[in-house]
Amino acid sequence: MRKMPMVTGILMFAVVPSLAWAETRAGEDGRAPREDDRGAGEDARAPGEAMARPHGLLKVLADELVYSMEHLAGPDGTKPYYLAYTVTESERLSLSAGYGAIESDDDTRRRQLDVDLRVGDYSLDNTHQLRDGSGGNFVGGVTAIGLDDHAGSIRHDIWLATDEAFKSALKRYARVLTDVKVKVEEEDKSDDFTRESPSVYFEPAQRLQLDRSAWRDRLRRVSSIAREFPLVYDSSVGLGVDVTLRLMVTSEGTQLQTSSKRCRLFLRASTKAEDGMDLGQTHIFDAASEDRLPSEAEIEAAMRKVIDQTLALRAAPLVDPYTGPAILRNRASGVFFHEIFGHRIEGHRQKDVSEGQTFTKKVGKEVLPAFLSVFDDPTLARSGEIDLAGHYLHDDEGVAARRVPIIEDGILKTFLLSRSPVTGFTASNGHGRRQPGAAVVSRQGNLIVESKRTVSFDELRKLMLDECAQQGKPYGLIFDDITGGFTTTRTSGPQAFKVLPIIVYRAYADGRADELVRGVDIVGTPLSCFEKIVATGDDVDVFNGMCGAESGWVPVSAVSPSILVSQIEIEKRERAQSRPPILPPPIAVAQTPDGQTDTATPE
Repeated sequence: MRKMPMVTGILMFAVVPSLAWAETRAGEDGRAPREDDRGAGEDARAPGEAMARPHGLLKVLADELVYSMEHLAGPDGTKPYYLAYTVTESERLSLSAGYGAIESDDDTRRRQLDVDLRVGDYSLDNTHQLRDGSGGNFVGGVTAIGLDDHAGSIRHDIWLATDEAFKSALKRYARVLTDVKVKVEEEDKSDDFTRESPSVYFEPAQRLQLDRSAWRDRLRRVSSIAREFPLVYDSSVGLGVDVTLRLMVTSEGTQLQTSSKRCRLFLRASTKAEDGMDLGQTHIFDAASEDRLPSEAEIEAAMRKVIDQTLALRAAPLVDPYTGPAILRNRASGVFFHEIFGHRIEGHRQKDVSEGQTFTKKVGKEVLPAFLSVFDDPTLARSGEIDLAGHYLHDDEGVAARRVPIIEDGILKTFLLSRSPVTGFTASNGHGRRQPGAAVVSRQGNLIVESKRTVSFDELRKLMLDECAQQGKPYGLIFDDITGGFTTTRTSGPQAFKVLPIIVYRAYADGRADELVRGVDIVGTPLSCFEKIVATGDDVDVFNGMCGAESGWVPVSAVSPSILVSQIEIEKRERAQSRPPILPPPIAVAQTPDGQTDTATPE
C-alpha cells in the first residue's frame, strides 16, 4: 500500500547490562566465531521453547556495544544512556517473465547495520521532537557491512558508525534542550523512551529453497498466456523470495536473533482505453515459504482472470463523481480500515504536534459502531489458510509482539505503541517497526476487524439496495477489489484519505444486472465515514501488502469482512491523454486454419 509521508518518532537508556559473551573476543584470525562454536546460555531460552544457537556476529556486536558504553564520552563528559546495534542480513531472489520469455533473473545479498544511540535520559533525549520547523523527529541511518564473518572488518564498521551516531546525537540533544526552553509548553509531557524488560530469543536462520530452474519454466509458460490477447499491451509474471536474518543487541540486555521469509508471486496485465485511460489488474499470492506457493494450474487460472478483468475494464463505462450507498468487499474493506483508521491510532501520532490527532482524546469513547471491534496481533501467522504478511514475534525495538485490543464494541481502548510513550500509556505493546536505515515508530502489523452484526453477502447487497431506495439513488456501488490507498494525517494538510479501487460494479435499484465501471477513486474524511457503517458480511478475507510511512516500508496485513456504508464519495481518477498504439501488436498476427496469414485488428 502506498502512503503520503507523514512524520517520525523514536527511542532511549543508561547502564551496561550483563550480556552473554561480553568478555569474549574474536579468535586470533580476526574472524567471528561460527554459529556452531557455542550454544546459548540458560537465559537464551523462551519458556517451554528450545532456542537455536546464536550467530557468531552477536558476540561481535555485544563486545563492541559494551566497549562503546564504557568508553564513549563527549567533551563535557556526556555519555550515551542507551545503545542498540541491529544487523539485518537480507537475501533476495527475483524472477520475472513476460510473453513467454524471462525478463529478469536476479539475486542479491547484503548486510546493514543500524545504530540507535541516545543521550540524555528516558524523560528527555536527542530523539525528542523539534518544534522549530526543521522537520519531524530524529531519523537514523544505515551502514553497509561485510558479508564475510570477519570480526576485524565488522568491528571497524561498527566503530565508525557509532562515532557518527554519537556526534549527531550530541548535536541534536543540544538543539532539543534549546527548543524546550524557547517553545510553548508541550501538551503531551510523556517521556521520550519507555523502560522495558529485555528480550532474549534466538531462532534458526531460514534459507532460500527455491527450485530456480523449475520456476523459470513455470513463469515462461504462464506469462505466454498474454500472447493470446492482442489488446493486453503489457503483462508480466514475477516471483520474489526474501529471506531476512536480524541480529540485535542493546545496552539494556536484549539479545535477538530472528529470521523471516516472504514469498510474493505477482501477475499483472494492462491495457489502454480508447479515451486514453491506462487500465490494469494485478493478482498477488503471498506465502511464508516456497512450499506454500500455488500450483501452476492455480497460477494459470488467476492469470486468465487478471486478463479477463483487464479487458472488461477497457470496455467498461467511465463513472462520474457520485455519493451514495456502497459495499466494500472484504479485501477492499481491509485497506479502508488500514488507511482511514489504522494510521490514526499509531501511538507516535498522538504526541506529535504536527499531527491531526484524530483520536488522541477519544480513549474510552465510541469511535466506531458498537457492533465492531478491532485489534492488531502480529503474533498471528495465518488467517485461515492465508499467510499473514504482518506477522512477527519481536518488533524492531526488541519488544515482544502481542495482541492489542484497540476497539472493543466500538469503544477506543488504546493505541499501537512503540517505546515512545504517550499520555496515559507508558509501555510499548510491541509495535515499533521500521525498514533498515529509518527510525522506529509505531506501525500496524496484522489489523483485524471483527463484527457482531453479520449477514451473507447476498443479504448485504439487498440491504444496500434498500438504502438506495430510501435515499432515492438509482444505484449503489460494490467495490470488489482494491490496489491500495493513502492518507494524510498532518495538520498541514486535510484529514482525508484516498482509496484506489480497481474492480467496481454499479448495482441498480431497479433490478438491472450489475455493471462493471472504471475510473473511480474513493475519497473522504475518517470520522464521517465511520458514522456511516451500517452492517457487515460474514465473508472475512485478507489483504497483504507493503505499507510505506515515515519509518519506511514494512509488510502488513488487514483482515476484514465486507462492510456496507450508507454513503461514500467517489471522484474521477486521473486519465492519461495519449492514444492507444497506432500499429497492431506483433502477437495480433496469427495463422488461420488454412495456413494463410491473418492480421487481427485491435478492435
